[in-house]
Amino acid sequence: MACCALQIIGLIFGGVGMVGTLAATAMPQWRVSAHIDSNIVVFETIWEGLWMDCISQMGIRLQCKFYDSILALPPPLEAFRALMCIAVLLSIIAFLMAIVGVKYTHWTKEDPQGISIFMLAAGVAFLLTGILVLIPVSWTGGSIVHDFYDAKVPTPLKRELGAALYVGWVSAALLIIAGAMYCSFWCWAGTTPKSRDPSLPHHRLHRPNTAGGPLLSMQAYV
Repeated sequence: MACCALQIIGLIFGGVGMVGTLAATAMPQWRVSAHIDSNIVVFETIWEGLWMDCISQMGIRLQCKFYDSILALPPPLEAFRALMCIAVLLSIIAFLMAIVGVKYTHWTKEDPQGISIFMLAAGVAFLLTGILVLIPVSWTGGSIVHDFYDAKVPTPLKRELGAALYVGWVSAALLIIAGAMYCSFWCWAGTTPKSRDPSLPHHRLHRPNTAGGPLLSMQAYV
């Protein structure tokens, strides 16, 4: 029961992390304009994402525009796009493998080695996905903080941490936790005594049921 609960919790964490990874990839709020002037009234808010930039005017009108040319993008942005796209695909694959592993556990409970193959594959995939998400999100957050406190950067060009970065950090944490859960289940399944010699208990059960048992009992009465 504990192992089934661990698998279900890991599946939930992996599913939420997969959805969060997809949301962080599509959201434009990676970089948000920083309002550090003395003016209280702010008319425009600028959002910069992986695929588009948006301008929100007084929270009423929102205009978004996709980047015109892929070749004109900065190399870090191109790398972040590739990492996040790979993370999305890998998270979907890991989630599907985790579903197969959970169903396989309920169907055949007598083969922990077969179960561990799906658990190990899902765990490693979740861990890799979490690392892939963590790299662009943390890199972007570090560059934003560095530019914010850099006196050489003009004030209109300074940015703040957007909501997509927080979604990415939470998703990466959930994916890493799910991967650790499935890898721990694989270690547990590989160290069970039944998985080492599954035929041993069956031989011990059938060996005493021979014809020698009744003969010995009849000789004892004679």
